[in-house]
Amino acid sequence: MKVLSAVTPLFLATLVASKSFLFGANQQHALLDDSLSVPGDNPLKFCDDPTDYILTIHNVDLDPNPPKKGKALRIKAMGNFTQKVEQDAYINLSVKYSLITLINTKADLCEQMKQVDESCPLQGPKDFIKDVTLPKEIPPGTYTVLADVYTKDNEKITCLKATVHFS
Repeated sequence: MKVLSAVTPLFLATLVASKSFLFGANQQHALLDDSLSVPGDNPLKFCDDPTDYILTIHNVDLDPNPPKKGKALRIKAMGNFTQKVEQDAYINLSVKYSLITLINTKADLCEQMKQVDESCPLQGPKDFIKDVTLPKEIPPGTYTVLADVYTKDNEKITCLKATVHFS
């Protein structure tokens, strides 16, 4: 359960702060195509061409990258909301460990924004720094995370994914 409690805020923080996700380990390898890479030092990928996303992510940096189990992780993110995002925006979040689904939930975006000291409505440029300590107990294996984010009217805000392997 410590893995789940660390992963969710990290991934949501990354999403909203450019307004999270990250798992940490001593040996981490991104396993996705580089053509959709989120700018910066991170393993995040856009799900598809982000041109029409409401959130333009300029940069997401992780320190250290790759993150390390049981250590502090600093997330720095910058981006711009090109339209006003109001209450009832949501995140469809899925976390899988190999083929096993650990999390498959719909979360309130505005509630999650509180983790990075933001609140709705969201509009214009945003930047943040978030420090999180990752648990030592992250089991080795391959993790896949998907966060698909929408307005209350089902317009795509952003979609991010990451696949990482922990040794």
